[in-house]
Amino acid sequence: MSPGLRPHGEPPAYFTFAGLEALGLPHATTTRRCPGMAPFSAPAGPFTPEAGRTLAQAGLDLSRVAYARQVHGAEVARAAPGGGLAGQADILVTAERAVPLAIFTADCLAMTLWDADARALALAHVGWRGTVRGATQAAVAALVGLGARPERVRVAIAPSIGPCCYEVDEPVTSGLASAYPRRWERWVVPARPGHVMLDLWTANEELLRGAGIDPANIENPRVCTACRGDLFYSYRKGHRGRLATLAALP
Repeated sequence: MSPGLRPHGEPPAYFTFAGLEALGLPHATTTRRCPGMAPFSAPAGPFTPEAGRTLAQAGLDLSRVAYARQVHGAEVARAAPGGGLAGQADILVTAERAVPLAIFTADCLAMTLWDADARALALAHVGWRGTVRGATQAAVAALVGLGARPERVRVAIAPSIGPCCYEVDEPVTSGLASAYPRRWERWVVPARPGHVMLDLWTANEELLRGAGIDPANIENPRVCTACRGDLFYSYRKGHRGRLATLAALP
C-alpha cells in the first residue's frame, strides 16, 4: 500500500491521506471493511449508525453529512448547513464548518479539493464520463467561486481504477477524442484491437494542472481498486458494493 495512505483499523475500515491529515482536514476514504453503508433509498441516508461511529474517529459527524445523486456529470451542488441530499450532482461544495461531504465510488476517482485559507471544500466524483464532461475543471471553478485560489488548493485522489486494469473502447475513446483532441492520446496505451488502457489518474492530474493547481499540491497514492479486491470494491471486478470518500472543513 502507498505510504501516502494511512490505514485505520486491522483490516483497515478506512484510510486517510498523509498530506491532508498533516494539515488538519477531517477526512476518510473507506474500504470494503467499513461497516454500515446503507442503500441510498434508506430513510436515514446512505450511512448507518455503525458507519457513523466508525467515521467519527476521523472527525466526521455523519449526522450532518451531505451527499448527492451522482449521474456521471459535471453539475455542482452546494451542501446545506445541515447536510442531507443536495440534489443531482457529481460535485459537492461547502464553506460550512463540520459539514461532511460524501462521494461514492467503485472504480471512479473521488477527489477532495481544499483551500484552507478560503475555507472552501469540494468533493468530486470523476469517471470517464465526468472527465469528458469537465467535472475536474468544474470542481476547481466551484471552489474559486467560494473565494479559493487555484495555486493554494490541495487535492487528494482516492483509490480508484488504474491504467493497469482500465481497458476501454467505444464510446469512451470517441468521447475523449472529442473533448480533448490534442491531449487524450497521452492518456492511453494500445491494448487488444480496438481497445486501449486508459489512465484516468494522469488525465485528471493534467486537467488539474491546467486549471491552475500546483502539481506539488496533488496527492495521488495511485492505488488501483481493481488490483486490491481485498480492500476495495471494483465495478470492473463485478462488485456491487461502494466506497465513500468524505471530508469536512475543520
